[in-house]
Amino acid sequence: MDKTIDKPGGASVSECKRIVISLPDSLLKEVDNVVCLEQCNRSEFVRKAMKFYISEIKRMNFIESMKKGYQEMTEINITLAEIGLTAEYETICRYESRLAERE
Repeated sequence: MDKTIDKPGGASVSECKRIVISLPDSLLKEVDNVVCLEQCNRSEFVRKAMKFYISEIKRMNFIESMKKGYQEMTEINITLAEIGLTAEYETICRYESRLAERE
């Protein structure tokens, strides 16, 4: 019979590791208040908090990576825009020149 622990990702008891952490009394009181409100136990609370924190770190790293990418692309995009504007300006000048020749 495979016992699962209050949904820590579906891990069985044998797959879970026990850890010991030290908390100041004030933080432990806050945790216990939340645990009471959420109707869960400390282990479940700590698992959820850790998963949330890890997902936030990943999200922030992704955002920073995107910012860096956009910043690196800035110069390239400006150069491409200038090339496009120059080419468009040259096309307009040739077009106007041809129109003037027909008049």
